[in-house]
Amino acid sequence: MKSTFDIAVFDGDGIGPEIMKPTLELLDRVARQNGFQLRFDVVPAGATHFSRTGESLPARSLDVARNADAILLSAMGLPAVRYPDGTEISPQIELRKELDLFAGVRPVTLAPGQATPLKIPPDRRIDFVLVRESTEGLFWSQGRGEVSRDEARETLVITRETSEKLFRFAFNLARRRKSSGRGRGHVTCVDKANVFRAFAFFRGLFDAEAGRNDDLTADHVYVDAMTLLMVQKPWLLDVLVTENMFGDILSDLGAALMGGLGVAPSADIGENHAVFQPCHGSAPDIAGQGAANPNAMILSASMMLEWLGQIHDAANIERAGEALRQAVERAIAGGQALTRDMGGEASTEQAGAAVAQQLDRIAA
Repeated sequence: MKSTFDIAVFDGDGIGPEIMKPTLELLDRVARQNGFQLRFDVVPAGATHFSRTGESLPARSLDVARNADAILLSAMGLPAVRYPDGTEISPQIELRKELDLFAGVRPVTLAPGQATPLKIPPDRRIDFVLVRESTEGLFWSQGRGEVSRDEARETLVITRETSEKLFRFAFNLARRRKSSGRGRGHVTCVDKANVFRAFAFFRGLFDAEAGRNDDLTADHVYVDAMTLLMVQKPWLLDVLVTENMFGDILSDLGAALMGGLGVAPSADIGENHAVFQPCHGSAPDIAGQGAANPNAMILSASMMLEWLGQIHDAANIERAGEALRQAVERAIAGGQALTRDMGGEASTEQAGAAVAQQLDRIAA
């Protein structure tokens, strides 16, 4: 069985390198505790690199990512550094398209002690996953938009091939969650099929896949109604699957339920590759102050381990991912990993150290 894995690492921009450092240290630690090894290959990309070289994603960096077992990517982009068309530098979107990472996975989980703006009944628990199509939808039009003096147009594209892969992924995820006791085996298609023919097409493909998974349940919710449901009764949700732009918006709402983007991890997964990164931006206003929240980055690394364990049928790596997630949750619950954005005073380094302490306790 394979015991050494190559990880392509993109340090990112702004606070990116600061939150990546404790994450790599924790990954080394949990790998040693569980009997495998990770080799990190740090490669350049992003706005800082673009400002120096004119390249946002160098060919060698893409090659390293393509040949790696997994890709760990920190916060990317800087508001002041843009392409000539005025859009921000976004190598993460380029990677999604180059590697066909069609499934954007955004967990929404509220751990004990984690702040939320909602009043959650004591017998209820928030633990659902948003699966966002990540290569087409309205984002397909990136760089292709038409702008004239009086009019601007962007094109939404939904294809049968990508949607069928997306829905298979969502139903398989719901099945895994049900078997682990984390979900009830239910998938919700989030669309706007009452207005747009493209979403009626999307819903039809979803229904066809639902019919092939009679051990699970499924329904549909319009995207505007889903924003209400996520705020009013989020404990009813299990797996949501939606188009790219809708998913982009709903994932930030999901992060708000968890207390902010600082604890919101994500993954973009394809059939052969996967990228793991925090949902938040590069926060250049606090870069270099040691105040950045590393928890979303660490939780994204936990998702990476769980994915590696699943695709390599390696229970020890899945356990490592679970241990890392639990360590973050315990450090937050105990107050040691609460950075300034979470109402605490921990520095980036102190938050990482608190997670390491909890990880050692779990291993013991």
